[in-house]
Amino acid sequence: MSKEIRLGAGSGFWGDALDPAVELLQKGDLDYLSMDYLAELTMALLQRARMKNPDKGFVPDLVDHMRELLPLARQNGTKIICNGGGSNPRAAGEAVCKLAEELGLEGTKIAVVTGDDILERLDELMATGTELRNMDTDDTDFAAIRDRIVAANVYTGCEGIVEALAKGADVVIAGRVSDNALYVGPVMHEYGLDFATANDNLIAAAITVGHLVECAGAVTGGMSSRFEEMPHMGRVGFPIVEFAEDGTATVTKVEGSGGTVDQFTIKEHLVYEIGDPSQYLMPDGVADFTRLKIEEVGKDRVKVSDMSGTSRPETLKLVVGYEDGWIGEGMLFFPWPNALGRAEKAKQTLQERFERLGLKADAIHFDYVGVNMLHGPASPPPDYDPAEIGLRVAVHARSRDEAEKVRRACAQLWIMGPGGTSFGTPMKPRPVYGSWPTLIPRDFIKQTVEILEA
Repeated sequence: MSKEIRLGAGSGFWGDALDPAVELLQKGDLDYLSMDYLAELTMALLQRARMKNPDKGFVPDLVDHMRELLPLARQNGTKIICNGGGSNPRAAGEAVCKLAEELGLEGTKIAVVTGDDILERLDELMATGTELRNMDTDDTDFAAIRDRIVAANVYTGCEGIVEALAKGADVVIAGRVSDNALYVGPVMHEYGLDFATANDNLIAAAITVGHLVECAGAVTGGMSSRFEEMPHMGRVGFPIVEFAEDGTATVTKVEGSGGTVDQFTIKEHLVYEIGDPSQYLMPDGVADFTRLKIEEVGKDRVKVSDMSGTSRPETLKLVVGYEDGWIGEGMLFFPWPNALGRAEKAKQTLQERFERLGLKADAIHFDYVGVNMLHGPASPPPDYDPAEIGLRVAVHARSRDEAEKVRRACAQLWIMGPGGTSFGTPMKPRPVYGSWPTLIPRDFIKQTVEILEA
């Protein structure tokens, strides 16, 4: 019988529910629990926290999560892999090591994987002549944002995770590895794979299933267009992958948990956040989603087979976060009768106040909540008199003082606004971080692994 490993998805983002991860450890009979915490601009926010306090910069929830998960994982022999180290994996590892000692889990080995953070190496990178073209805007003037950069992290692969597991780590804490590297790493470790061309299809299979489950509840009924059919989503079960040595995998969940796993939940997430489905480029390889086979093999059990792909690309994605001004924002609500008319009058009044206050803004945006907030100009006007309408205004300004004018103007509508104007406490200005995604040579990056032991 071929070897099979069981991987659970314990988190899809920073702020995800913890109870489904606990349930996985209690009932899932897992070899590995993988937890994804990071989004692109999360790194800039965490780097700012580290700049204020050198002991911070990792995901704040990590220690509380490990307090719940670590005893269960150690009891069941499950290894935990996460990217909760954020911009400070070393501090995260030390905090979890201290927690393990407090919990009486002596001998727990915590691996810290670093190498993705190149903030201090940006000038070295620029000196190589690498173009650093913005992948979203096609802008090549990287020097224009150089003095406002607060974070620079590369989407790295699973090499450090594989090394950490080979060194006997019980917990692996990484920074900005790709989301699916959290799943590719244990697969490569367990099956003794390297990046030789002969292993391309097996690695691509691991990338594919990692992509399917990396957002946790999104593949067990969350975000589904069939939302009405999804049972008990308030106690949804997070996914489990049974990954076989031949590169086939079955996606399932804990029996009796909420949500659903069927061919449609798999297909919905297969096409989530992708470009060319025949070339899903990741640091560890390139997966082809156009040839795989999806079949239901039981209740809440879907087999994925015939997965394939090619060798890893020669470049890696670098995401640079930089200071990009301030947001001033306000939200006001208006009642029936003529709620939309009141909101339109409030918009006119705010525009006049902005002019009177001399607001200097890069962009001013208005939405009528309940009319066009999601679909914008594609939304048809209501053909009835709504019971209530909201007006949202957002302004992108260069300074906090300019953004503060938005808060003041909104507060002034307490008296200047139409009858019935209502809202809560005016929103304070907040800083904005821009994102500059680009590609850099793979050989510029090297991961390092350090083992801490409780």
